[in-house]
Amino acid sequence: MSISFGSTLFLMLSIFLISAVGYLLGKITIKGVSLGTAGVFIVALVFGIIFKNYIDAPQTVNFLNNAIKFNVSLKSDALSIVQNFGLILFVGSVGFIAGPNFFKNLKKNFTSYCLLGIVIILSAGIACLVCYFIGKGSAEDGKEFMSLLVGVLAGALTSTPAYSTALETEGAFTDAVSAGYAIAYIFGVLGVVIFVQIMPKLLKANMSEEIKLLGSVAANETSIDMGSKKKKLDVDTYGLFAFSLAAILGMAVGSIKIAGTFSLGTTGGVLLIALILGHFGCIGPISLKINVSTLKVFRELGLALFLIGAGVSGGAKFMQYASYIPSCLLYGIIMTIVPLILGFVFAKYVLKFSLLNNLGSITGGMTSTPALGTLIGVSGTDDVASAYAATYPIALVAVVLVAQGLILLA
Repeated sequence: MSISFGSTLFLMLSIFLISAVGYLLGKITIKGVSLGTAGVFIVALVFGIIFKNYIDAPQTVNFLNNAIKFNVSLKSDALSIVQNFGLILFVGSVGFIAGPNFFKNLKKNFTSYCLLGIVIILSAGIACLVCYFIGKGSAEDGKEFMSLLVGVLAGALTSTPAYSTALETEGAFTDAVSAGYAIAYIFGVLGVVIFVQIMPKLLKANMSEEIKLLGSVAANETSIDMGSKKKKLDVDTYGLFAFSLAAILGMAVGSIKIAGTFSLGTTGGVLLIALILGHFGCIGPISLKINVSTLKVFRELGLALFLIGAGVSGGAKFMQYASYIPSCLLYGIIMTIVPLILGFVFAKYVLKFSLLNNLGSITGGMTSTPALGTLIGVSGTDDVASAYAATYPIALVAVVLVAQGLILLA
């Protein structure tokens, strides 16, 4: 008996399998700490390692002495579509949820958010530079070694824009960049996810009080839902028109290149447009309001799809650079932990941020979408997305510039 799984069918089966096992893994709690949605990423990474030979190369798997044959294949382009589609769903939902309160919050704390984003990215960049001077003596090519470390930096900060920028920077060794990114991305995701869960426990935070300091959930949901009481034209029941409009405009804005190199990318462009549309809530007589319940489903689905696409792709490349794994893991841990701790201390003692505002800003400064999803679950409020959205654009610009600068410096 022969069963054939084409690339499309095998991709769909893979997505549901990874999701099911990943959420089960994420539910396991040890001393109050769990992986949450990041469990999906771990399973996706393992899946990518196991099925690396099936990506863009259809093969036959035999069982029971060839009695049963599975013809399977998986396209790398399809994985990229899954990853980017998930990213659009996630950041678009974050933008629409945070939009009503974002600009008011940003106006009050603009300087603070800018400073925090710069502190986080610069400290990560300095950590990268220190690692370069420590390890360059044993490296055959200084330029290649710096390209490797910049890939590690992008992975440690889970920054796709920094990764793509590094690949496009003149003189970069693209294979080295990809190797560093794939290896460091693991701890880059898990480090921040665990950090935002541990800190409230270590500080014995009263979450109810912290939510009050940040702003209640009800205020945010009221501001989003009030638009439905105004006489505006609802194009569709679930807000798919508004979300699609944000995606279209966001991708267009994100593709604009400034000075021939810098761009917001899909993430930054869609987030910016969703924040603007979420803030105004309409275009003339047309309502752009989306129910919070719908946005939460989009957000969770988007995060899962993004982690599946990134995890499978990263896992497929992971073992190709086995010799780099020990050093890159160490460098990646340094480049994740240093900005995390420095950023948290700076926000707490210098900027005087409340705990949830601090952690929300940290997830934005670290450009960590998985950690934001975890923090929303830990805190029980979507308001942390406003802090993420306020710091994220500053960090996005800074990390792209730092990545370019480091490669050109070597």
